[in-house]
Amino acid sequence: MSLFWQRLLTAVGVLAVTIVAAKLVDWRISKRSLDPSIATRYRVLRRTLMAAIVFVGILSALLVIPEVRTVAGGVLASSAVIGLVIGFASQRTIGNVVAGVLIAVSQPLRLGDEVEVQGVQGVVEEIGLTYTWIRTRDNDRLVVPNEKLASETIRNSTIRSAETFAEASVEVPSANLPATVQALGGDGDEVYVTALKGDKAVVKVRRRVSNEAVADREASDLRLVLAQRLEAMS
Repeated sequence: MSLFWQRLLTAVGVLAVTIVAAKLVDWRISKRSLDPSIATRYRVLRRTLMAAIVFVGILSALLVIPEVRTVAGGVLASSAVIGLVIGFASQRTIGNVVAGVLIAVSQPLRLGDEVEVQGVQGVVEEIGLTYTWIRTRDNDRLVVPNEKLASETIRNSTIRSAETFAEASVEVPSANLPATVQALGGDGDEVYVTALKGDKAVVKVRRRVSNEAVADREASDLRLVLAQRLEAMS
């Protein structure tokens, strides 16, 4: 067998070992069932390890070729490597990767959190190495670069607690409004007068619920309860 084919087979073998190692690491990490805070860290760690293993494997395979090894040695032996590192670090892609790691560590948002970013509300669906996917209430996807998330203000409704509010608004006569407000309350519901329109008033009723997943159902039930309470007043 010629020297060329030996080197080629060695490079292919290194790449094969790299792929197997990456798959094993991915399989081992993905088996865990974790709470949102730990799952977020593991998800980013998983992608970082995969990228690092693939990078090292490809580099190792290329270094089998003498010409590539000679060039790499020259670069590493010169000050050009400093400029190379700085150049890569200044790129937006590397900045997004670093921001993704920072998000995983500091966790201003986690998988499954209800957040508001750039005026858009949604649920964090995926945190990648460079981008974060947020599912909106219309089932669209807001894709935000991690670097932008790390530098902007994020409103997170579930970072400390999964509890949220179910809300319903009704229009009622403004005459004897205090009695109406008292009648519409009950069962721990919070009642607010949000607007006055001549002889009408808009009343909002809020009910605390355990999580966002049941908020729409609870809001529907709350509207039915308000209709019954208004009917009882008439």
